[in-house]
Amino acid sequence: MACGGADLIVIDIDAHSAPVPDRNRLLPGIAIHDSVDLEGLASGFDTLALLAALRRQPSPADDDSTLRVRTPSGGLHVWYRNPHPATRFRCSTGSSSKVALAWQVDVRADGGYIVAPTTRTTQGTYLREGPTRLPAPLPEWLGEELVRTGHVIQRPPVRPKPEVPRARRPRTAADGQRVLDPLLLEVAECAATREGAAFTEKLNKAAYTAGGLTAAGHLDERTARTLLLKAAEAARPWQSARNERIVDDALVAGAARPLHLEGRS
Repeated sequence: MACGGADLIVIDIDAHSAPVPDRNRLLPGIAIHDSVDLEGLASGFDTLALLAALRRQPSPADDDSTLRVRTPSGGLHVWYRNPHPATRFRCSTGSSSKVALAWQVDVRADGGYIVAPTTRTTQGTYLREGPTRLPAPLPEWLGEELVRTGHVIQRPPVRPKPEVPRARRPRTAADGQRVLDPLLLEVAECAATREGAAFTEKLNKAAYTAGGLTAAGHLDERTARTLLLKAAEAARPWQSARNERIVDDALVAGAARPLHLEGRS
């Protein structure tokens, strides 16, 4: 069974007969003081119990809240579920000089495989130990040890702090009027130039903007139309009917795209 795809982290405790290394290599990154009696230490069960004792925690080998499987060689697989799948862990062997949790304690995680309980091999059968049939969440302290010993492949993505929205003052008709006034002035100033002042373009722009403002609730439509026609009459009094057509058409077009003033000063 693939561990990574199932979000499993399995602590593989070995009980192989092997020479015990120097005390400073039993628990990577932890110096074991000479006052600590290591008499009788002989397997991964002992080093894992030592690590747990240093952290004032029970040994995972004795954790009957999770699935445990006895191996044909006398070892023990302690199955845990990764409670934070965004954090991925790598496999390791207890004899590694680079990444290891404890001597004779392997870690099966991303990229690793584990034998399911009741599987029969030429060496024997993998037997479930205890009543629990499902993996429990990885204990927090054990997860911290995996992080400390370099087992993390990918840390959880750093979530940006949520932006606190700034309070916006309510928009009023005065805001819409402030946007429209400069455009009305440009229209009225065309009175000084009979031709070549781009009067039609300026009136169309002012009316289109007014339509957007009225659709967004920043201006009253009747008031906007009155102001537009007043500015147009001041500049081109001899074409009242044409002025009305320009204003009315542009108001309708602008209303199709409401002009919201958020972010404007």
